[in-house]
Amino acid sequence: MANFGNLSLTLAFTFAIYAVISLITGTKTGRRDLIKSGENAVYVYFALITSAVVGLLYLLVTSNFQIEYVASITNRDMPVYYKLAALWGGQAGSLLFWTWILATYAAIVTFRNRQRRTNLVPAAVGIMSMTTLFFLSLNVFAENPFSELAMSHAGLEEQLPFAPADGRGLNPLLQHPVMVIHPPILYLGYVGMVVPFAFAIAALITRELGNAWITLIRRWTLIAWGLLGFGIILGGKWAYMELGWGGYWAWDPVENASLMPWLTATAFLHSVIVQEKKNMLKVWNVTLIIATYLLVIFGTFLTRSGVVSSVHAFAQSSIGSFFVSYIAIAGGLCVWLVFSRLEYLKSENELDSVVSRESGFLFNNLVFLGACFAVLWGTVFPVISEAIQGEKISVGAPFFNKINIPVGLFLLFLTGVGPLLAWRKTSPRSLKKNFLWPMAVAMVAAAILFATGVSGFYPLVSFLLCVFVTATIFVEFFRGIRARMRAHGEMLHHAFLRLIGKNKRRYGGYIVHFAIVLIFIGFTGNAFNRETKGEVTEGDTISLGAYELRCEQIEEGETPNYTYIVATLSATKNGKPMGTLVPEKRFYHASEQGTSEVALRSNLAEDLYVVFAGVNEDNNRAVIQIFLNPLVAWVWIGTIVMIVGTVVAILPDGRDVRIQRRKRALEKLLRASEKI
Repeated sequence: MANFGNLSLTLAFTFAIYAVISLITGTKTGRRDLIKSGENAVYVYFALITSAVVGLLYLLVTSNFQIEYVASITNRDMPVYYKLAALWGGQAGSLLFWTWILATYAAIVTFRNRQRRTNLVPAAVGIMSMTTLFFLSLNVFAENPFSELAMSHAGLEEQLPFAPADGRGLNPLLQHPVMVIHPPILYLGYVGMVVPFAFAIAALITRELGNAWITLIRRWTLIAWGLLGFGIILGGKWAYMELGWGGYWAWDPVENASLMPWLTATAFLHSVIVQEKKNMLKVWNVTLIIATYLLVIFGTFLTRSGVVSSVHAFAQSSIGSFFVSYIAIAGGLCVWLVFSRLEYLKSENELDSVVSRESGFLFNNLVFLGACFAVLWGTVFPVISEAIQGEKISVGAPFFNKINIPVGLFLLFLTGVGPLLAWRKTSPRSLKKNFLWPMAVAMVAAAILFATGVSGFYPLVSFLLCVFVTATIFVEFFRGIRARMRAHGEMLHHAFLRLIGKNKRRYGGYIVHFAIVLIFIGFTGNAFNRETKGEVTEGDTISLGAYELRCEQIEEGETPNYTYIVATLSATKNGKPMGTLVPEKRFYHASEQGTSEVALRSNLAEDLYVVFAGVNEDNNRAVIQIFLNPLVAWVWIGTIVMIVGTVVAILPDGRDVRIQRRKRALEKLLRASEKI
């Protein structure tokens, strides 16, 4: 199976080279036979990489420890689903998984656009094949997942195959149900950003820099953006449940690596509307897409090179030089392409007023980029300081919070302001009319919150802005529903559903904005977090706020995979029983590492979060840590609403479906006429 995997990767590498040459050459010369041949090569390398993935999964599930990757990432007693998840749990396997997702995107883009008579598609697939080729080169030459273990024997010059009795096992922190789905979803979003990048570069190469490439990538960008955002929040959920520190975001370098391209992609999704409406910001949009792609590659480099320390990162590796070279070459070529095509990227219109929706989108973009730069600077500063001074100066959460809390609040404000501004120019009368009710509702809500004891500048401003944005979204829906009810005589629920159905992109965006409000409510709860820590034995109690926990039992045990110690705690709130909480401490045999399994009691108002921190060896008492985290549930609820809004925005409107049908019919007629 190892030989089969190596052969599949080598052949895929060869076909990827052929695909790049055929597609780019065919695009330049207009030869459809070369383009068709290159497209077929894409299908072939996709099938070969899929075969390699299936082969590695087979080796993982069957515990073939002669394969170095299998021995380093699994052990016999690991559940099968974690053995499958081991595909992306280590360096070599995750790179193969990255490559497979990229090849899948390339094959789908090729298949879906196989009838289009445009140079954009073959050029874009050629660019995607170049990226596939780079990652295949890592699999073939640097991090081969099919490398076999061997050892020297006395009296023999050559090394002989070797298989240990058992493997070292998957990192215990990754043995959590969320980690079975979090990396694939994150990768789908992360890798998916290659699609809009490929079409942007194809547009630059072919000089087809109108709105055609934007139309082709809109849904691809939304899909990748939504999956990346969902993956980021799932990562936060995993950190919340598995790391046992009471939080879900620590501004870790690897967390930041996934956040940065999401920020620039969000900026692009907003500014591209201006290009579609006004034929403006063309250079800006191309630059945002290029920046997003390069941040994806840079984030992959951070995760895998070992230049930063992170609980999420892979072990130190020699592939860093590959990534640095690739980023330098790709970045240089992209800059050259943009500058060489500036005459084709000129805006056809100018901003008519600072107080307009176009200006609102532009301010929005600038703030997103400011936030991205702040995250980037804080992430790479330790590396820069070590390179210059020989000492790594760490940048912690206080730096990121100090900058990004006000930036985030300003973005939240712009989220509410945008729908209230008109295109071209907003009159003072219109401003007064549109802002009056949302601001009045927000101020009343702020006064009520202040009177009920909510203090602190940032929390109060955050809640005020959440109410303001919600009010503006409500006004937008109310106006649309009222107009439909008057014009068509529809019932309320029919008007609501048909309003969304007629303009899914616009109202899907509003649903996403409302999701961001819910997530910000959850974020604001961090300002009111409380915690305590104590040592208990059976019969002892520990309290925090209105909660009291009594230790009923401390029990030790063992499974084939790990030993554990569990504390059974009965909980009460204001004297009323709440059931039991069972925090746990585990020690995994194969990897010789420990983890904490938290106990959680959650509702819409707050989370009671309990950690078994360990045992004090001096007095043999259990160390229990309790966190009281308000409003965390709204982060997860907001994420679900964000997914719903993204799906709505992706679905085609009725008008779009009719236009696409006409285009396909016209293309069919053109092909028929060519045959005649």
